[in-house]
Order: sequence, then structure tokens, then C-alpha cells
Amino acid sequence: MPWFIKTETFTASTAALPIEQRRPWLKAHQRWVEEETARGQIIRSGFLVDQDRRPGGGGLLIFEAASYATALEWVQNDPMIRAGLVDWQLQEWIPVSGDGWP
Repeated sequence: MPWFIKTETFTASTAALPIEQRRPWLKAHQRWVEEETARGQIIRSGFLVDQDRRPGGGGLLIFEAASYATALEWVQNDPMIRAGLVDWQLQEWIPVSGDGWP
């Protein structure tokens, strides 16, 4: 099955919010990932940090889907996307080397 990568960064207006106002959306995203994993969706999710391990570089979600259309439909259920809090991009990823992960 093909692999897909969704990258995202907060919109400027979302980034300007205090963390207390962003936290509920981050927790909703985490719950969504956990629920989808429990349903059998293969996912790797995390956030990006700078050289001092400070967050703010955005997020990365790697997952399997049958097609680009299926991946797009699925990823649009992410609470962060549904709320319009992130700028995001979806791409198919074609691995050419590695250790057999996941």
C-alpha cells in the first residue's frame, strides 16, 4: 500500500495564539491519531523542533492509504485541518531504501 506524508505548520493567526488556546486543538489532534491507530491505521506522527529542541517547526504525519484520493479524504478529518489552524501539504512518499520500517 502507498505511503503518504502530511506536513503542516500553524497559520500565522494560530501561531499568534497563546499556547493555552492552541492546546485543546493539539490534544484533539493527538486523540484523533490515537483513535485512528486503534482502528488499525498505520501512522507515525510527531512535531518538528529546532537545534535546541524547541517546537515550532510544524508537524509531520506519515501513513498508509490505498490511493492519493483516499489519503486526502482521510487526512482532511484531522481536527487541526478541519478547524483551519494549519497550512498543510499532502504528498505520496515512495521509499527507495531502508530497513523495512514500520
